[in-house]
Amino acid sequence: MSEMMPSPHNSPLVLVADDDKTTRLGVRQAMEQEGYQVVEAVDGESCLTVFQRSRPDVVLLDAIMPGLDGFSCCRKIQELSGVTRTPVLMITGFKDKESVDRAFEVGAVDYITKPIHWGVLRQRVRRLIQQARLYQQLETANHELQRLAAFDGLTQVANRRRFDEYLQQEWQRMLREQLSLSLILCDIDCFKLYNDTYGHQAGDDCLRQVAAVIQGSAKRSMDLPARYGGEEFAVILPNTDQDGAVQVAHDIQIGVRQLGILHESSKVCSTVTVSLGISSTIPSLITSPELLINAADKALYQAKAEGRDRYCTCLS
Repeated sequence: MSEMMPSPHNSPLVLVADDDKTTRLGVRQAMEQEGYQVVEAVDGESCLTVFQRSRPDVVLLDAIMPGLDGFSCCRKIQELSGVTRTPVLMITGFKDKESVDRAFEVGAVDYITKPIHWGVLRQRVRRLIQQARLYQQLETANHELQRLAAFDGLTQVANRRRFDEYLQQEWQRMLREQLSLSLILCDIDCFKLYNDTYGHQAGDDCLRQVAAVIQGSAKRSMDLPARYGGEEFAVILPNTDQDGAVQVAHDIQIGVRQLGILHESSKVCSTVTVSLGISSTIPSLITSPELLINAADKALYQAKAEGRDRYCTCLS
C-alpha cells in the first residue's frame, strides 16, 4: 500500500541548493514526486537568502559550490536557525572520512554521495521530515507543560511557584537598573464565610472572577498577577513606584466591588470585597524580596484591621 501524499497546504518545503542545474532538476522531480514543495538556490549565498525568506523544513545542500561552499553554508544555516535547528542533508561527491566528518561538524544531520541513489534520497528526506515534525510537536508539548506548571489551574493566573521565580528575577533586574519594584497582596474578605454560606463550587467561581479582575487591572505584560495561596492573590509590578501600585490596587478594589457578588454573611457589606496591602522599594544589596513581601503583608494586615475593603501602603 502506498503512503498518502501530503496535502499541498501543509506539505513540507524542501530547499535544494546545487550549482549544477541537472542535479537540481533531478532532486526537484524526486521531491515533488513525494508531494513536497521545492525551492531552489544556485550557490551558497543565494541558499542563505532563500533560506531566510522561506524557512524550509529540510535543506539539501551540495558540498562543493562556487563562492560560499556547502560546508560554510551549512554552518551559517544552523546559526540562522537558532534553537530550532533545520535539518541539512549534504550531497557530496566525496566519500572520504574527512569530508563526512566535516559535514557533521558544521551541523549536517545526514549525507548522501553522488551519483545520487534516488530511492535512498527519498527515504532519508522522508525520515528527516518526520523527525523534524516530531521534534516540533515535542517542543510544543514542552512549552504547554511549562505553561501548565507555572499557572494555577482554577484561576488561570500564575501560581505560587511562578510568583517566587518571577519575584527573584525582577528583584535582580530592578537591582541592576535601580528602578522601583512594587508588590500588592490581595485577600478576599471573609472568604471562609462565603464558602460556608454558598458552597465550594460558588467559592471557586468567586475566585475565578476576582482573579479576572486582578488580571485586567495589571495591564502591562511585565506585571504578574498570581494566586498566592487560598483566597489570597499577589501582583508583582516591576518598574512601578508606590503611586503606580496604589492605582492598580484601587482598580482591583473597585473592579471587585463592581462584580456585585452577593455575600450576605460578610462582616463588611452584602457583596464580595477585597483588602490589599502595598509595598514598594528600589532593591539594594542590603534588602531582599522577603522584606518586600513582609511589608506588603504588614500593609494587608493593617487594611483588615481598619475594617477591610480598602488598601494600605507600607514602604519596605
